[in-house]
Amino acid sequence: MKGPETADENVALETKAKEWVVARHLSKAYGPVQAVDDVSFSVHRGEIHGLLGPNGAGKSTTLRMLIGFQYPDSGQVLLDGRDVYREGPEARARLGYMPEALRLYPEMDVRGYLRHFAQIKGVDNPTEAVDRVVGQLSLEDVATRPCGNLSRGYRQRVGLGQALLSDPQVLVLDEPSAGLDPNQIHDFRELIRSLGRDRAILLSTHILPEALAICDRVTILSKGKVVASRRPSDLASTDESVRWVRIRAAASRIEPALRDKYRLVAAGEGRGKGESSSVTDAIMTDAARTDDAAAETIPTDAATTGAATGGAATTDPVTTNAALFYEATLEPELVDEFLSDAVRCGWELLELRTGTAGLEAAFRQLTLGEAG
Repeated sequence: MKGPETADENVALETKAKEWVVARHLSKAYGPVQAVDDVSFSVHRGEIHGLLGPNGAGKSTTLRMLIGFQYPDSGQVLLDGRDVYREGPEARARLGYMPEALRLYPEMDVRGYLRHFAQIKGVDNPTEAVDRVVGQLSLEDVATRPCGNLSRGYRQRVGLGQALLSDPQVLVLDEPSAGLDPNQIHDFRELIRSLGRDRAILLSTHILPEALAICDRVTILSKGKVVASRRPSDLASTDESVRWVRIRAAASRIEPALRDKYRLVAAGEGRGKGESSSVTDAIMTDAARTDDAAAETIPTDAATTGAATGGAATTDPVTTNAALFYEATLEPELVDEFLSDAVRCGWELLELRTGTAGLEAAFRQLTLGEAG
C-alpha cells in the first residue's frame, strides 16, 4: 500500500509529465501556398520548447493558430486539455502571449499599463495581479515611469508582465530577446528559466545559441513541415573550436575588407535567387524587421556599448533604421583581431558564444539539405 508521501510524489510526477500544449496535424494554406503542412508537437509542464525555422517556414502562422488568433484549415490545438477553437475563452484563460512587435502606450506608466490589460483580460483582482507581476519581474523601480521612457530591456519585461497577469499555465513568447544587449539577454533568459519551472513555455527564436542556452527541446520547421523535434544537444554536439558572434553597426562602419575577412552576414540583405550564405542569413531578417517596425532610438547607454569592449562612447543617437545586425562564425585565431576591429570601428558587440557550429550545421542540413 502506498503511503501519502509516495502518492503525492506520483501525482507531482504525473502533473510534471502532462502535455499542456498539444498541436495535432495543423495545416494552413494561403491560396496556392501551403504555409503550414501537418505540423504536430507538444509542450510539457516545466519545459521550454523552441520553435525554429528560416523565414517562410511557417513559424508565425503556427503561433497564430496556437493562440487562437487564426483558424487552421485542419488540425487541433489543446491547451491544458481544452480545444482552442471549440472552447476559446476557457482555453485561452490558461494562456499568456508576448508578441514579437510589442506596442506599449508611451504616455501610460507601467502600473497603469498593466492595470489596463488586467481589466481587458478580466482578471478577478487587477490590483493584486499587477502587484504580483511587478514584484515577480523586478519592476518596482520603474512602476511609476511612463512606458515611453523605458529601456528596451524594461519594455520587454513589461510586455512579459501583461502575459503573466492571469498567472497562465502556458506562455507563448515570440522572439523574446530580440534587440536586447548581452546583459539584458542574460537576465531575460534567467527570468524565462525561472518561469518555466511550473509552466509550459513555447518560444520562437531566430538566434541559434539561444536555443542551446535555454530550450529543453526544439522543433524545426522548413517549408511548413516539421523536420526535427528533439533536444538541442541531440541535434548538435558542442564544438569549442569556433566562436559565434553577433554585432549591430551602421552599414557605413563595416569596411568591405573586414566584411570579407570575417564573412559578416547582414540581416535583411537581398540575395539573388538560389544564393545562400550562413543559416543565420536566412533567419536573422526577423530581427531586422522587428526593429524596423519599432523604429526606435537606441538609448544612450546602449548606443555607447563601445565601453563594453573598451571603445569610445558616441553621443549620436543610432536608430534601428540606420543600423543592421551582423553575424559571423569565427575560427579561434581570428577572435582577438575581430574584437580589436570591433573597438576601432565602433561596432556594438551583442553576443559572443561557443558551441553553435554543430546546431548550425544540423539546421542547414534539415532546412536546406546541405551535407554536414
